This record gives sequence, C-alpha cells and structure tokens, in this order.
Amino acid sequence: MTEQPVPFRQFIVKTHGRCNLACTYCYLYEGPDDGWRTRPAAASAEVLDRTAARIAEHARAHALRSLALVLHGGEPLLSGAGPLARFTDRVRARVPAGCAVHAVVQTNGTLLTEDRLAVLAGAGIRVGISLDGGTAGHNRRRVDHAGRPSWPAASRGARLVADRFPASYAGVLTVVDPALDPVETYESLLALRPPALDLLLPHGNWSAPPPGRTGVRYGDWLCAVFDRWWAAGRREARVRLFEECVALLLGLPAAGEALGLAPFDAVVVETDGSIEQVDSLKSAYPGAAETGLDVFRHTFDEALRHPGVAARQTGAAALAGQCRACPLLRVCGGGHYAHRYRAGHGFRNPSVYCADLERFIRHAAQRLRLAGGAAPDPSPPREGSAL
Repeated sequence: MTEQPVPFRQFIVKTHGRCNLACTYCYLYEGPDDGWRTRPAAASAEVLDRTAARIAEHARAHALRSLALVLHGGEPLLSGAGPLARFTDRVRARVPAGCAVHAVVQTNGTLLTEDRLAVLAGAGIRVGISLDGGTAGHNRRRVDHAGRPSWPAASRGARLVADRFPASYAGVLTVVDPALDPVETYESLLALRPPALDLLLPHGNWSAPPPGRTGVRYGDWLCAVFDRWWAAGRREARVRLFEECVALLLGLPAAGEALGLAPFDAVVVETDGSIEQVDSLKSAYPGAAETGLDVFRHTFDEALRHPGVAARQTGAAALAGQCRACPLLRVCGGGHYAHRYRAGHGFRNPSVYCADLERFIRHAAQRLRLAGGAAPDPSPPREGSAL
C-alpha cells in the first residue's frame, strides 16, 4: 500500500471537447456519461493559462524531473496546431528548471497536414494516432458525422507523419476487436511504421459487458498477436502491453493502466477547467470521473487526496479478495480499474476481462519459460477463474 500519495506525472488536457468523427462504439460520446454536452467546446485561454500554472505548481512542489503533457479531446486538432504549440510552450516556460515536459497530441489523424505537423514538430509535440487497424475495412466504424469513412484522411495523416516527421511519431493506439483477424490487424498497423503500438481492451464492465465477451476471445486475440510479435526476432514496433507484461513476469518495474500494481499517476483537465479522473471511468456511470475540483480554485495536490484517486494508488489493498489471492496478482494487478465496475458493488471486483488476462499472461509466461526466462508461479488456472 502507498503510504504517501504519488504525485501526478501525466497531465491529460482536453484542449477541445468535441470530435469531427462519430465512431459508433465511442464510450465517451455514446456512453452513459453525457457531461461533455454541457462543457465548452474548446478550452479558453484562461483555462489553459491556469492549467499551465497548476502543472508548474505541482512539478515544483514534488521536484518532478519530468512529466507527460497529453493534449487530448475530443479531437484536439480542432483547436488548431498553433494553440497546442503555444500552450505547450507555456507549460515548459513555467515548470521549474530541470523538469522535462514530454508533450504528445492524441489525434484521430484526419486533420494532420504537413503545415500542422511542422508546427507541432517545432514545438516538440509528438503525435499519437488512434486507429482500429491499418486498412479501410478495419476502420469501418470510424466515420464522420455524415457517416462518411474516416480512413482516407486518417491513413493519409499517418503516412505523412511517418514519411515527413518520423521523429514526431509517437505511435498508434488500437482498441482490440476480436471480430478482426489478430495477426492481419497487427501487420496492417506495422505497415504504417509506428514506433509503438498501444493495444487496449474495449471499455466494458460487469454491468455493461464488452462486445462479444464469450469465453476468452480477447485473451486468444492477444495471444495470437503476442506470438507474432515474439517470433519476429527483432523489435518491429514497441507493443507496450507486451513489453510491460514481460517486464512484470521478470520481476522488473512496469507502469501502465492495464497491468501491474504501480500507483496510477494521471489526471485530466476538462475544457471548463474541471479536474477529473481519467475518461475511462465515464464508461461505468455518469459522473464516475468527477472530483468536484477545478484548476481555478484547487491544486493538483487536492486532487491526489480525492478518494477515487487514492483508491488507484493503494495497490493490492484496493482489490477484491479473489484478486489478492491470485498467483498472477503482481503481473495482472487486477486489470484496468474501469473494467472492474459492477453496479451496486463499485470497483472492488475482478476485471470483466479476468479470464482473458489470465489466458494472456499465462501464455506469455510459457513463452518466456521456453526462452529460458523467469516466470510467475506456474500453478494451474484457478477453479472458476473464468468467472
């Protein structure tokens, strides 16, 4: 259990609260929390100025040597590249000397142009792109508000950053879809030449299960991609989920939302200046991410003391008894916090993906053992572990 709060090191700033796409599965705009409707479409200059000051205040109070600044939305490029660059410059100017600000914009890629990329690169802002795969067919559910496909513009943006601004390319984020062929999807993404891939499980929970949750379909999907990644013999791209899993299996530290027991250190600032927990909680119920705090009246240290934030920093103590007794606890960490929710019972439950995570982790452990590495307790699967 963490005795003292771990300072925030990842600041997710909603520079724009609307999106030019209408992805049919979007948990933010199609999910249970519609709080975005009552917020300003874009963060004002006053909100951004105060946010920069609060970030610098937090960095100074905790002597941070580095922090991550994530420019987010909605679609942040609806604000334009210039305002993103100016805000990033403002944060860098205000943090204490010796604190590095690693900035990234997370975009759907459709608004990327050479001029915008030049502005972002000049401000030291890297570009992360969200896609469902590397083909038009993979992205059929990512459409604009008129129902038109986003793939032509998104693929053009991805190739532009890979070809013209490779140093600014942060990588691609993809939500796992078990209906798509795993290896085909993975290889199609590699064709876009990302330096890193984030494979995320869809946000679902016990009261609103993810699509197609039967057996261990998601676990099998991850195992198939892991085998393709493992067998490559070279790093074609970083796959953070896989690298974190292997590190944890070897007893090394790894920090991420999906696996492990490391205290969570991310916070969100909404377009109206509200300080919130991460957006994934909005997939659980309306208001789940709210703290009641804002950058005008409160510090980020006050957000650290919020019960929801504290619960994500207490490690195994915040987990269900079934999780604490599991031999894979140190690696799994209970899975993603949002995926544990059950109406009437809160978040103190195993992940809705418990069986999938067990399938994937044990598979990775077996590959590691065959390669001569260490592995967790090789005990057989627990009775009833499929929940």
